[in-house]
Amino acid sequence: MIKTDILIIGAGPTGLFTVFEAGLLKLKTHLIDALPQPGGQCSEIYPKKPIYDIPGFPEVLAGDLVDNLMEQIKPFSPGFTLGERAETIEKLEDGSFIVTTNKGTQHHAPVVAIAGGLGSFEPRKPPIPNIANYEDKGVSYIIRDPEVYRGKKVVIAGGGDSALDWSIFLADVASEVVLVHRRNEFRGALDSVEKVGELSKLGKIELMTEAQVTALHGNNELQGLTIKYNNGEEVLRETDHFIPLFGLSPKLGPIGDWGLEIEKNAIKVDNSYDYATNIPGIYAIGDVNTYPGKLKLILSGFHEAAIMCQSAYQRIYPDKKYVMKYTTVGGIQGFDGTVKEAKKEVIRSIN
Repeated sequence: MIKTDILIIGAGPTGLFTVFEAGLLKLKTHLIDALPQPGGQCSEIYPKKPIYDIPGFPEVLAGDLVDNLMEQIKPFSPGFTLGERAETIEKLEDGSFIVTTNKGTQHHAPVVAIAGGLGSFEPRKPPIPNIANYEDKGVSYIIRDPEVYRGKKVVIAGGGDSALDWSIFLADVASEVVLVHRRNEFRGALDSVEKVGELSKLGKIELMTEAQVTALHGNNELQGLTIKYNNGEEVLRETDHFIPLFGLSPKLGPIGDWGLEIEKNAIKVDNSYDYATNIPGIYAIGDVNTYPGKLKLILSGFHEAAIMCQSAYQRIYPDKKYVMKYTTVGGIQGFDGTVKEAKKEVIRSIN
């Protein structure tokens, strides 16, 4: 059985940053994630997608953000159970928990922090009769490596941020980018909508609004598709790739059966203090939680992780007093008593 101070369910950016905040409090951490590598969606879905709202980084690729977080938590030596899903939870008489994965691995901790992002998820697929025949043969629901599309003809469908952002990005990669949306109005960020409009005027993106893809064509691989306008007109287009980006269908999975208070497929927490759930000792941070005014941003998850760890420390050591202060140091104290070399930075020092 694996024992730790804080068991973190989810190894995405919020879960990884929790390791750092817990480490500053000298709390040991262990992470469980169903994916085979840390990073969550940033690693699995869009590692090459630029992110613009991380403080201190005007632009950072999602995969690079994960690499930086992994480097940041090295001094605290977290444990990982990867490729396994947290399945069941048992609360013991002393208030601690045993979490068992779908492969039978047991973890024991006084505090559980659920940082599962959207939970388990799958892409929303458009209702095109033969689309399954072309999956991985020209049809993709996720862009992992933009270089796959270099010099290729690409049709993207969707009207949200992902469709807009990838259309902008691939405009400088693909030989042809067509963005198809069933409405005239887009629901993405205004800046992205304006950028797509500018690229359309420059001829780098072809906009086809009030239309949708209704059929795919090709023998062994995708070679073309039919685009039908709302007025009934149909257009046949040659293409190498079709990328429908209609978002993800999130599911909490087994966590939804743990007795937690759920609202709209998210875990309700107390944001007035520490992001605790209705079960003492279980917290939920990041996109997996909900509360009035919730913003689903990586930045929000980082803040929630810091607050949660303070509460977890008090729960684990109710009689232990500590003083928190800010200081500039040349290293981070590791659990083994050695000083791990690190860049000079402002961190919290616990006395």
